[in-house]
Amino acid sequence: MTSNWRHLPPAARAIAVASAEAVEAARARDEAAYADAVERLGGLDPEQTGRVLGAVVRTLLEQRHPDGLDGDDIRAALEHAVRSAGQWRDVDPQVMVVLLVGALGIHETDEDAPVPPRALAAHAPLLIEDLLGNRGFAELLTRAFAEIERAEIND
Repeated sequence: MTSNWRHLPPAARAIAVASAEAVEAARARDEAAYADAVERLGGLDPEQTGRVLGAVVRTLLEQRHPDGLDGDDIRAALEHAVRSAGQWRDVDPQVMVVLLVGALGIHETDEDAPVPPRALAAHAPLLIEDLLGNRGFAELLTRAFAEIERAEIND
């Protein structure tokens, strides 16, 4: 898995490796491996990690709904992800909401209590795993990094 990301700078590589391991552990329902990967993911820069995982979630939502999303689509995605993540302890539907709306560019207001980065790191791979279905994660992660790079170049 690490060899796929050697071309990335160290910070991006760490996000890629921890994310891929967390998604694979979620897919395998391996709680010990998931906890380990989430611990590493949660210890990385939350802004960078959020941009990468948010780009993956956004891409998955766009692929599922090429004609656009509405509130019912988001609610259905949320309900399915929460049900799918049911085996995992401490799954918080509100954190899943923050991940979904954040990936779509809708951000919480100043009045909302921010979600701790470790909670986001613990929930994002579960949401991604649910949205992935049987598709591979590596290709989407590569697309996310390319999208972020393009945005930085154009800024």
